Amino acid sequence: MEKRTGTRRPGFTLIELIVAVVIIGILATVAVPRYVRVVEKGRSAEARNVLGMIRDAETAYFLEFDSFTTNLTGLGVSVPATCNATYYYNYSVVTGGGGTTFTATASRCTASGRPPDSVLAYCLTLTHTGVLNCTIANIL
Repeated sequence: MEKRTGTRRPGFTLIELIVAVVIIGILATVAVPRYVRVVEKGRSAEARNVLGMIRDAETAYFLEFDSFTTNLTGLGVSVPATCNATYYYNYSVVTGGGGTTFTATASRCTASGRPPDSVLAYCLTLTHTGVLNCTIANIL
């Protein structure tokens, strides 16, 4: 019997292709959740930044008028009161104690504007003393 000494055709075998697809699938299942978390972290950075601007503007307003205000446009901070296509959060300010305290709130847009990538809605609050809190609620 004579052995074949034929040449092998170039290309990949089916097993090699399946292994490559499985490896890509495993990498995707690890990378996608991390990517979503990083994106949400960046979006919450927007809220922390705007809340800091509101706190600074409220402090300046208090020094001038001896009370805090709920009027964001009067503070000179340009943020939307409702969700839109530019911001991921909507912002509001509530005063208390006869204008001696305030709480600024950033609520994650869930209905209009840009929806979150999860079923959770984030709400950040910042008080006149500089305390930042975050609450997470299930919106289903």
